[in-house]
Amino acid sequence: MLPLLLFCVALCACNQTPPVEEPVIIEATSGDGETNYGAVSVDEPPVPEPPADLATTTDWPEAMLESGEARISCEVDYETSGDGATLSDLGFEPMSETMAPCQETGVLRLSYSGKVATDFVTLVERVGVMADRMGLRNRILDIDSSGGQVEAAIRAGDLIAEAGWTIWVREDAVCHSSCVLVLAGGDNRLISGKVGVHRIIRLQSGATSRAELSQELQEVHANIEQYLARNGGAVALADMMMTVPNRSLRLLTTHELEEFGIVGINAAQDDLDRIRLARKCGEDFVRRRDNFFRSFDRKCARQDENLDAMNTCGLELRERFGFPDGKCRLDSPFSEFDQAIHASTSQASDADADSTPAG
Repeated sequence: MLPLLLFCVALCACNQTPPVEEPVIIEATSGDGETNYGAVSVDEPPVPEPPADLATTTDWPEAMLESGEARISCEVDYETSGDGATLSDLGFEPMSETMAPCQETGVLRLSYSGKVATDFVTLVERVGVMADRMGLRNRILDIDSSGGQVEAAIRAGDLIAEAGWTIWVREDAVCHSSCVLVLAGGDNRLISGKVGVHRIIRLQSGATSRAELSQELQEVHANIEQYLARNGGAVALADMMMTVPNRSLRLLTTHELEEFGIVGINAAQDDLDRIRLARKCGEDFVRRRDNFFRSFDRKCARQDENLDAMNTCGLELRERFGFPDGKCRLDSPFSEFDQAIHASTSQASDADADSTPAG
């Protein structure tokens, strides 16, 4: 009788459903006391045509970053290496000098803390162009933002989508309001901090009634839907952004992040990568890569987990699936760590060689 009882207890334990993560609504606040934060829709003038192609010339128009702080690091380990050098002048020479050390590691990590505004778009565009010119394939946007302009978030997200970025929201960071739209542009999104949304504030509105305001917001809503659709996100996210009062903030649960397609591997980019990698690296590579990311999502990518711990878990896990791959090392999961490790090893070897007495 006792074995049967133990079996029943074990069976009940196995059939228990995990606790449901309840959504949380908190009061929305601005870090600087201004109204231009959160999810703001504005009437922007047409973006002027650049006087020259940034990809081919050094004569870049003057531009400064004023809506936040940006730092450039050439390491993935932020706990040990910090966040790197400050970048505020977005001219060609200052950016070239700040990013040049990353050519040794092959890794670029852009840390940004501040509003999502037009100068953030300029930052993302120019860092991406400079990374192309320097051959830096591994790019990480390490973001901490309470939001800003919806239109700027969409433009930045589209630039990110075309430039191969991984996006981090660290455990001590947030990505609120319009910042959530930026997440949709990333190839991969690792989230340990808090992600939240609320209703869009329409500035410069001429509306005098709910109906007129609704018509204006419907146009913004349609733009967000189109943006999410082309970048692999769920258009349902746009609906939620229209319903939460802007004085409140709805923190998204882990399940909602997955349902909205703004965490983990980007579904739209993954389709393109699978086609490219099957041609380049073979079907077996793609199969092992798929199995790795499924296992990573189950074992490593938990929102309540420290981001550094996620990366460590992924590095340990990938060996089970034959990565880094001998033929396609740079296309293997977490290849940015391999390049950083290789660079550190090479520097150590050079230092040892320099210190060896001549025979």
